[in-house]
Amino acid sequence: MIDKQWDMRPNIPRALMLAQREVAVFVQDAVMLEGINFTLPEIQTILDGISVGGHKLSDQQIAVNQGKAWGFIFDSIRKEKFNLSSDFACELHEIAGKEEALTWGKFRDGSVTIAGTDYMPPSFNSLKEEYASMIDRSAKYEDVYDQAISIFLDMARNQFFYDANKRMGRFMMNGHLLNNGYPAINLPASKQLEFNQLMLNFYESGEKTPMNHFMRSCLDERAVKIMREGDVGLKP
Repeated sequence: MIDKQWDMRPNIPRALMLAQREVAVFVQDAVMLEGINFTLPEIQTILDGISVGGHKLSDQQIAVNQGKAWGFIFDSIRKEKFNLSSDFACELHEIAGKEEALTWGKFRDGSVTIAGTDYMPPSFNSLKEEYASMIDRSAKYEDVYDQAISIFLDMARNQFFYDANKRMGRFMMNGHLLNNGYPAINLPASKQLEFNQLMLNFYESGEKTPMNHFMRSCLDERAVKIMREGDVGLKP
């Protein structure tokens, strides 16, 4: 796997370290993109296992699920068990979508729509084949970020699950990046409007280039710099 844009050298321990340090930020942005407003200190408190006042328990559960999903990804990579299979995706969704989706831990068994677009996701009867095709398409890219972003976009457009599809796509995207030694992409809540518009256009057209450029623009420049400068300054 290579990175053509930034010319980073793969380093799994370093990429994992960078992601682990930003988990609370990743979770805060993810839940804010779902319309759930938590401050960063509140997210840090929730991830430490302590409830915070003034928020619904269901919203806090979503944040907890996000933190546990990241932990599962990190642990799977360290144990060399992370993979892009549908079984792994379902195992991850059982964590990320728990108590939120209609069902969790398995592909949907009914039809769904996507708000704001006339595009209709594929029939639930074809999801296994669609997932296999998604992996085949991603493997044709040489660049690891093209591979990862393609997976995210296809997971969002195919709607393999009843809920949490964009989040699942980002989890699998970032798991693929980290598993190959490259830094994860966080989607800042501050870019929500641009993200939503580009995604609606993507759902309709299936054209990935604008979203690919957008997602690449979200990669933290500091992470790129640290990946390229070696081990200097990495110790806590």
